[in-house]
Amino acid sequence: MEPDPSEQIAIHRFSVIAEATNDRLTKAERGAIVRAIASRTHQHPDGTERRYSRSSIDRFIRAWRKDGLSGLRPDPRSDAGAVRAHPELFDEACALRLELPTRSAAQIASILYHRHGIRVAERTIREQLRRAGLHREALAAEHKAFGRYEAERSNDRWITDVLVGPFVPFPKVDASVRAKLFLIVDDHSRLIVDGRFFAHENARACQDLLRHAICHRGLPGVLYADNGAPFANSWLARTCAVLGIRLVHSKPYSPEGRGKQERANRYIREAFLEEAMHQGISSLEELNDAFSAWATQVANRRIHAETRQSPIERFEADGPHRGAPEEKLHEAFLWSATRKVTKTATVPLEGNSYAVDPALVSRRVELRYDPADLTRIDVFYDGRPAGVATPFVTRRHTHRAVPQAERPPALATGIDYLALVQKAHEEEAGTEAPIDFSQLQMFERDVTGEALEVQA
Repeated sequence: MEPDPSEQIAIHRFSVIAEATNDRLTKAERGAIVRAIASRTHQHPDGTERRYSRSSIDRFIRAWRKDGLSGLRPDPRSDAGAVRAHPELFDEACALRLELPTRSAAQIASILYHRHGIRVAERTIREQLRRAGLHREALAAEHKAFGRYEAERSNDRWITDVLVGPFVPFPKVDASVRAKLFLIVDDHSRLIVDGRFFAHENARACQDLLRHAICHRGLPGVLYADNGAPFANSWLARTCAVLGIRLVHSKPYSPEGRGKQERANRYIREAFLEEAMHQGISSLEELNDAFSAWATQVANRRIHAETRQSPIERFEADGPHRGAPEEKLHEAFLWSATRKVTKTATVPLEGNSYAVDPALVSRRVELRYDPADLTRIDVFYDGRPAGVATPFVTRRHTHRAVPQAERPPALATGIDYLALVQKAHEEEAGTEAPIDFSQLQMFERDVTGEALEVQA
């Protein structure tokens, strides 16, 4: 599905300011975080690396607090369609950076102006140098030092991961499938917030688990995940942006930030999965029931070797946790797709066709919908509501990524059609007298028309 570009920019802007939107921060703490954000580079949806000034970050925070995710959408640009001029100067800019790695983009722009009389924007030079791998961070030697990290309070930071489990009979495909355990662990208390085995490893499974966890344990401040497909997608990014959750992905080839999760995975393999496989697993539902009971009775009640407390005791010590209103929770887990309205005022989605307002003909609109119910589609144009899409041709009622979309296995009727036909044929043949071929006589007529009897 083609994402909405303005919404992707809004989600990106929230990911930039997410760390500074915590309500528990004082003005001094928020100021320090804003200064740190302004000192870093951030990957824009168009693939470039950008920096934001403190005033821009403050403006993003005010807009998000006032209008939520829609307040972070960019305003239409008046200079759309402008192209970069004089690309031949970039080779010289690269040579200037290689000559002196500490030379800034502003200094390179000044040198090019005084040499050629052509003014090139500092931001343009910075972007081109980064694309060429010549940004100052890449040229400077990096020395990393790692230390232990622990969230200050429960629900400040959740860690999520997928643990590949055993093969489980799956009647929908009449075979066994590898069960995948989607797991969420609280960083502060080491509590197994929620966990569930799924037959498929996709974004929908991740969202189902996250919604169930939020309803039972409250909203986290940070969701820390790896770069796998269930976690690195626009749907989860939108969910976190709407709910005010900061989504953080671990750096590739840097496993040091996932120590707690890997230790929890090892404990689950040794203490639960080996026992379950020894006893035998008959279905995915049975495996989930057993894991839920084990997590509640054993994993969350054992005394942790490092904290010297049980995870559930440490989690509940911080008191009631912040929840989310039902309407905001519903909005957060809607999926979004961009479509162009046809000349007949219809839009396609998942094989279905929907009628929209004729005033939207030939325009690109955003469709927001619940993947488990394709009968209700909300239409947005430029971030504003534009009515509801009415089903015109319906072939699917749920998205193909939803487990309920799969047809249940057909029940055997026990009817043998060919046996019934053969039985009817035999009964009909049994009611007629048998033919004695030895008594048949053949008659022939001569040319005059007289019959001649011939003994067979």
